[in-house]
This record gives sequence, structure tokens and C-alpha cells, in this order.
Amino acid sequence: MEFDAELLRQIGVSMGAAGIFLAALLAIGAAENGADGLSADGALAMVGALVGFVLLMAILGAYLSRK
Repeated sequence: MEFDAELLRQIGVSMGAAGIFLAALLAIGAAENGADGLSADGALAMVGALVGFVLLMAILGAYLSRK
């Protein structure tokens, strides 16, 4: 099975965005984790990171489909 350059670019961009999302989740978890677990601000930040990831993937998908 051979991959063309366009498919490899799409895979790379998608993996990069997923890596950024994972790093954001880890950073939020490390910064907002207290003795009782995740704080309310941390939970809101997690939701914000998830919404940001969905929007980022939608924008990247639209951009890559037009290229």
C-alpha cells in the first residue's frame, strides 16, 4: 500500500493537532489538579480545550480538503 504526499500531509497535520490537544489536557490536569481532584476552573479549561480541538480539526479539515 503506497501513500501519496497529500495523504501523508493530512495524516501529519491531524497527528500534530491531536498531539497539541493531548499536551493541553496534560498541562491543564497538572496545573489544576488539587487534593480533591480537578477544580471547577480546571474542568472548564478541559471543556474549553475540547471545544478548541473540535474547532481546530474542523478548520484544518476544511483547509486540507481545499488544498
